[in-house]
Amino acid sequence: MDESQAFSAPGSTNPAAPLALRGDQLVKRFGAVTALDGVSLTLGKGEILGILGDNGAGKSTLVKILTGFHQQTDGTLYIDGQQTLLRSVDHARSLGIECVYQDLALANSLSIYHNMFLNREIVRRGPFKLLDHKQMRERAAQCLDDIGVHVPSVDLPVERLSGGQRQAIAVARAVYSNAKILLLDEPLAAMGAREAGLIIDLVTRLKEKGGLSIIMIMHNYAQTLDIADRIMLMQRGRVTYEQKSALTSVAELMDIVRREYRAMRATSAQ
Repeated sequence: MDESQAFSAPGSTNPAAPLALRGDQLVKRFGAVTALDGVSLTLGKGEILGILGDNGAGKSTLVKILTGFHQQTDGTLYIDGQQTLLRSVDHARSLGIECVYQDLALANSLSIYHNMFLNREIVRRGPFKLLDHKQMRERAAQCLDDIGVHVPSVDLPVERLSGGQRQAIAVARAVYSNAKILLLDEPLAAMGAREAGLIIDLVTRLKEKGGLSIIMIMHNYAQTLDIADRIMLMQRGRVTYEQKSALTSVAELMDIVRREYRAMRATSAQ
């Protein structure tokens, strides 16, 4: 049986749905430090998975493994049903895995359309390889329109955009690169309600369009439960809870975190 048909995401609304990604017992050690200690996860096609946890929970290390920046010390990763060892960030991108980090990696002094095509510019045919600005403008405007991102002009420099708009441009750039799996690292960090609402609406529209699986690394429990189909709570490099968003609550998640904190204090006091 094909691997993608043999497994489905726990809590998925469609138990028979194939997986975009699956990790089994992922371990990552840095010398004597174990950053990930047997993490297993699944991501269904078209699903939004919210990964929650405080600083030091292992979220960033997990993202770096899923994007090819690090290789796991142990465990197995499957992409679209195929066992895969991601050798580099470029290798992950070639398989349709894109990540938007908190720093966004945008060139603030360049225009929106230049940022959309950064390092993959369209050039005209001919001996001189001149940039095709007209085509890049048109394609950038079309891409933004397709996913509902509204800006006055794609000629605007990114530095003139709000924080939410810059985040939306970074997401649009990843989507335009034909991403199949999109990782968003704290996409709502340090945003006000209006800015956060812009990104929440964008993620919701991307889900409704279909064809894209999304992992969101988050701190805010309430926002995550509103957006994600399913949540996964990480603590001290392990997954301590996993459930459909509709079947849990902020209070339940906070209770799990408090119990873990009490257990840590009791252990350290011994």
